[in-house]
Amino acid sequence: MDFIALLLIAVGLSVAMTIAWAVQRATGLSGWIDTIWSLAVGLGGIAATFAAQGHPQRSILALVLIALWSARLGSHIGTRTRGGGEDPRYAKFIEEWGDSASSKLFFFLQIQAVAAFVLVLAVYLAASNDAAFPTAVDGAALLIGLIALAGEAISDHQLAQFRKTPQAKSEICEVGLWRYSRHPNYFFEWMFWCCWPLMAIDTSGWGLLSLLAPLMMYWLLVHVSGIPPLEEHMLKSRGEKFRALKNRVNAFFPGPRKETRHEHVGIRH
Repeated sequence: MDFIALLLIAVGLSVAMTIAWAVQRATGLSGWIDTIWSLAVGLGGIAATFAAQGHPQRSILALVLIALWSARLGSHIGTRTRGGGEDPRYAKFIEEWGDSASSKLFFFLQIQAVAAFVLVLAVYLAASNDAAFPTAVDGAALLIGLIALAGEAISDHQLAQFRKTPQAKSEICEVGLWRYSRHPNYFFEWMFWCCWPLMAIDTSGWGLLSLLAPLMMYWLLVHVSGIPPLEEHMLKSRGEKFRALKNRVNAFFPGPRKETRHEHVGIRH
């Protein structure tokens, strides 16, 4: 492993999140944090593919996948931030932190830099795999990655279209993919990071570290900074309608829904 390159990438991610902190403090819009984070992971991942010394074609595949992910997610969040208000998750944190919000936000974003490094490390390990290319496993990784990118883009588009309707002021989105998961965009985001261990795991042993990426993303999205604060916000803003949704739609993994007499239209991420 090229520890010097990884160290430089880690420093770069820390600097990027420091910039994100400064932008949020200056604008009051926390959406720029996730925009910068997405782009920083993408740039860090691209740098990692150049630092890796695996099979060249597998490195190119890794570069293309991480670039597509970063460009799509960064542009989506950036566009949403320009046209909307504060992210309710960050707003809740900042309100709870009170007078120490600035310093606690800075520390929180440095933790996000660590999380970003875990993801970049998975990209690096995939690009470092020097086994013969392509294999059936590489094909499976590509298929999973593309399905995840498409699924997240579709679910984000469906939610954006719902937000433009009059129902969005009082109802909860259950159109398209949102009928089968309360958070399909989170599910597909996690699914994307599942493709990296397939490309990374080899006989050297280091590739096993790539499993940290999907494990971490699942933990963060389902138990920490994704679903819990967002659903707390939805309970406050939609009350019984959201409780009813929880009884008929899975939180994360898409699945059959329990239909009720009052079918309505996803969650406002």
